[in-house]
Amino acid sequence: MPDGVLLEFDGVTVAQYHAVNERLGIDPETGEGAWPDGMISHAGGAKPGGLVVFEVWESRADQERFMHDRLGRALQEGGITAPPARVEWLELAGYSTADG
Repeated sequence: MPDGVLLEFDGVTVAQYHAVNERLGIDPETGEGAWPDGMISHAGGAKPGGLVVFEVWESRADQERFMHDRLGRALQEGGITAPPARVEWLELAGYSTADG
């Protein structure tokens, strides 16, 4: 079963979210781009005063590799210098999509 991760960022804007994805070469609206190995799904959205990201990964190791190899630098370049206010890994009890 894959793993889920919830990341909450305080003070991060949707514009910064898009800037980070642009640096990664990923378009979360169309699904096109250089998605990292092991990522199954990604969703990001605004919350009062910040941003929340929820991802499903084949393994935590895949996410850690992505963070080390690509995401850390893209966050810095996108103006996000503080770590997430919350990082919570979830052992998913189920995962499916509407299309099967």
